[in-house]
Amino acid sequence: MSTAFLTHPDCLRHETPEGHPERVARLQAVLRVLGRPEFATLRHVAAPKAQEQDLLLVHPPEHVAAIRMARPESGQVPLDADTWMSPGSWAAALRAVGGAIHAVDLVLAGEAANAFVGCRPPGHHAEKTTPMGFCLFGTVAIAAMHALERRGLSRVAIMDFDVHHGNGTQDLLWDEERVLFASTHQRPLFPGTGAQTERGAHGQILNVPLPPGSDGALFRKHMEDLVLPALDGFRPELVLVSAGFDAHRDDPLATLNWEAEDFAWVTERLCDIADAHCGGRLVSSLEGGYDLEGLAASVAAHVGVLMERGQ
Repeated sequence: MSTAFLTHPDCLRHETPEGHPERVARLQAVLRVLGRPEFATLRHVAAPKAQEQDLLLVHPPEHVAAIRMARPESGQVPLDADTWMSPGSWAAALRAVGGAIHAVDLVLAGEAANAFVGCRPPGHHAEKTTPMGFCLFGTVAIAAMHALERRGLSRVAIMDFDVHHGNGTQDLLWDEERVLFASTHQRPLFPGTGAQTERGAHGQILNVPLPPGSDGALFRKHMEDLVLPALDGFRPELVLVSAGFDAHRDDPLATLNWEAEDFAWVTERLCDIADAHCGGRLVSSLEGGYDLEGLAASVAAHVGVLMERGQ
């Protein structure tokens, strides 16, 4: 088996205004770095479009309809101060969700050891009826519910190491006891959620706030003391990752000081959890990361570990 890399050219057609941090160049940087010779054995898979019934796994029909109808014929339109749509945004968002779902299917079928979904827009800020934080649909939450409702799993773990709290994933899965959602994130920072007291309806949410200016050493300590024991105790049948790379020291939207090596380290530890409980089955989806060089280096570190562990 090998590591699957799912993406699609449609994800380059989600356009935002000039100067917006969530821009086409992000995915171009990912594609360039994963096109280097050391990634030649990646299994490239075209991300299929999600169907609307996939979106309905976590969002009500009125949210889906509102997003569909908001796409413009030309130019870009704001859904809020941060979140924009262009004519290609609807298809891009469907590819991001469809890619995550298909990656889950590939891994569960044993057709790939693990997978990285390099699509955009990101998803972990989208709440049930609210697009926000550059996100339209809750991509990773949808993938989790697909695994539970359609593929017969009973326990799915989600680890979100994006520098911003995954408020959308938390909102969408607040009442879902079959999912353990763990998030490390800078606090205070957008979107303002993610306090340790936010535990979910069944105590299945673990928020680990990190102070501004902290480094990878503190992150690793909290992972070892809090997150990894929780994941291990949950015994997941599938590990999903909201892979945001904006905790990198050069990222313009936050003030954590991680290096690419920290993303490699956490990927190793999450692969350990997947190896221990679910035959290595892990699917990672791109979230944030807005310094192009930091993003590329961090993605390379992350995917490099997935490939090593997937052999």
